[in-house]
Parts: sequence; C-alpha cells; structure tokens
Amino acid sequence: MTVEIELKFIATPAAIAELPSQLAGFNSEHTAPSKLTNIYFETAENYLRSHDIGLRIRGFDDQYEMTIKTGGKVVGGLHQRPEYNVELKKPVLKLSAFPKDIWPEGCKPAALQKELAPLFRTDFTREKWVITYGESQIELGLDQGEIVAGELSEALAEIELELKKGNTADLLALAAEMGVRGGLRQGGFSKAARGYHLAKGNPAREIKPLPVFKAQPKATVEQAMSAMFELALDHWQYHEELWVRGDKTARLTVLQAVETVRQVLVLFGGLVPRKASSELRTLLTDLVPVLEQKSADAQEICYSASYLKCKLVLTSWLATSGWTPFIDDKSAKKLEGSFKRFADIMLGRTAADLKEAFAQPLTEEGYRDQLARLKRQIITFHLLGGAYPEKEVAAYIAGWADLQQAIVQQQHAWEDSARSHAVMMDAFWLNGQPR
Repeated sequence: MTVEIELKFIATPAAIAELPSQLAGFNSEHTAPSKLTNIYFETAENYLRSHDIGLRIRGFDDQYEMTIKTGGKVVGGLHQRPEYNVELKKPVLKLSAFPKDIWPEGCKPAALQKELAPLFRTDFTREKWVITYGESQIELGLDQGEIVAGELSEALAEIELELKKGNTADLLALAAEMGVRGGLRQGGFSKAARGYHLAKGNPAREIKPLPVFKAQPKATVEQAMSAMFELALDHWQYHEELWVRGDKTARLTVLQAVETVRQVLVLFGGLVPRKASSELRTLLTDLVPVLEQKSADAQEICYSASYLKCKLVLTSWLATSGWTPFIDDKSAKKLEGSFKRFADIMLGRTAADLKEAFAQPLTEEGYRDQLARLKRQIITFHLLGGAYPEKEVAAYIAGWADLQQAIVQQQHAWEDSARSHAVMMDAFWLNGQPR
C-alpha cells in the first residue's frame, strides 16, 4: 500500500500551452507523452462506490496495472487516499492479488469479481515531469483526452501534482508558484467521480444546503475547527463545479461557502491569533465583493490567479495546521479541550448577540442593517449545532432563516412576526437560557 498525496487542477488551453515554458525554470526530468487507458469497474448494485472504493485497470505500452483506491481524505484539491497496485499480464481482473484485509467486512473477493463489469473508461495522453522542489520530488502529469461512459463523453484537461518523495508543504508551495499565471483551478471532481456521473446518464447536479456540522464523539476544539474548515471547503468545491458548468444559481452558494470559512475564523478567533491567518483573511475579504456581483463570470473568476491563491492558501493552512506556530500554551490547552463544552458556550453567545440585535421591532432600514450579522450567525448555528437533536436544531435555524428571508424580500409585516418568533425560541443546547 502507498498513500497517494496529490493536487488536481483543471487547466485552460492557454495554461496548457504555457506549461512547457513555465516548467523550464524548474529542475526537472521530462518524459514524453504516452497513451493511457483506464477501465473502471462496478457491480450492478454499485457495491464499490457505496463503500468509497475505486477499481480500475490501466493500460500503457502493452503493460497493465490493476489499482484499487479505498476511502481517504480530500481537502480542497488535495487528495490523500490509500492505493494498492498490482501488475497484470493482460487486462483481466484478479482481485485475489490484493491484500485480504482491504475489503469491507463480509466481502468475498471471488464472488465480487463475478459481479463486476466495465462501467466507464478514460482515454488520454499523459506527459510527465519529475520536479525537484525544496526537499521534495514531485511528479507533474499533464492529462488530455476524454472520459467515456456508453454514448456520453466529457473532455479531460488536467494537471496533477503528486508527491513522490518529501513533504506536503513543498507540494503546496509548487502549486502556488505555478498558479500565479492563472488558468488553473482546483478540481472538485476526480476523473472517477466524473465517470461515475456520466455512467448514471449525466443527471443535473443539485444545489446542496449548508449542512449542520457533525463533530466526532469526544472531539477536541482543534479537531472540530479543522473539520469545519474541511466542510466549508467541500461545500465550496462542489458548488464551484456547478457554477463553472453553467449553473448560475450556484454563485450564491459559493459565496456562502466563503462566508462559512470566514465565520470559522471568527468563531475560533479567541484561540487562534489573527496574525496566524492574516493572509487568508485578506484574500477571503477581497473575494467576497467579487462573488457578490450578479454579473460575475464563473470562468473568469474561478480560473483567475487570485481566486486560486485564496483556495491554495486555505488548503495549505489546513493541511499543514498553519495556526500551530502562533498558539501559546494557554490557547493550546483550550484547543485540546472538549468541543461540546466549547459549542455550548459559543451557542449561548451567538443567541445572545442575535436577541440583542432583534430585541425590539426595527425599521425596514434597521432590518437591512442587521442582515449581514444575521447571515453570519445562522452559519454559526450550522457549525455548532451538530451535537444536539437534529429536529430541534433544524427548527431553531429555520426560525432565524425565516427572518432572514423576510428581510431579503423586504416584507416588513413578516419581518416583525418572524423577529418575534425567533427571539422567543427555546435554546436547544446545554445551559441555554429559557425564554
């Protein structure tokens, strides 16, 4: 087994054309383009996909390799997944060649193999450079071709940076250096994910609401903070893909995801000094007004150098725990404390802030002045409410969301009734004050 660590980018034709000259400035070894074919397998009941497993046979120069990837972790465009590879003499599955302990409980590989069939394929040329950067060796692969599932197909133009030897920080630093010219964006969907979607008939992807964050049992404050950033980044990645693919309504959800990242920074601002995230906060602040423009063009923004820099800084900050050098002993102890206890305290403060703002009926202008605060604190309820009964959390959030909608739609009579209902709702968290 190896743990594959790589960054995936979707590249414009202009960025691909400039790649050779850009790489000429690095210490690298070049490999000429070769043709690759990947055939992905699945059962009629989607057994592998349901267990977050990908299985393929790759063919290149009359050589074949069977690969299985099991559930891993994706932070932005940074993919980390356990990977198992077996050489084959011919393109025929041989599941018995994999370690027995990688399969889900109860799985019988011999029986599974009989149920597997080709689902989709990727056909592309790959050109490679192995770059010595910092203390690391990083393989850059340029893939150009298509993904095919039956009669459906989708173009493929990707640049992948894979860490062969060294550290993740160098991988992210190289990505940042390459991104300064623009024309790249972090890929939200892998080749496999795109292929599986095509195999389903390429149905329209739906806008997803911001989920309520669910912390692991007995999570520390720091563990929860890190997972919140991952949730926000996943929300961002998914809806960026929809926006770039033509769903104009996804712009507002991308904006919501960016605001969620900013709110996580605010939420933990008492523990993580502002200087630890100064660059990230500046980039996020600059991005918000760009995304707020109704005329914002997805292609222009998402492939811009500044947009990519913002996401890479966030990915790097998260992947390398960039806040750690700035934490003193007192804050470190608090970060090691119970997230549940932290959530109880912060939920009380958040509710008190909103109840103070909306304690009395406001003018129409007054409601509009409080709208930004209301949006931020609704996001906070999403971030802190996961350890409590779902129905109670959903009802509480819905009460404040109704007020937000009334303000957005400028329905003053509804604003007053929604305000009154929201401030009178019972707390769902521990030590919440009764009304």
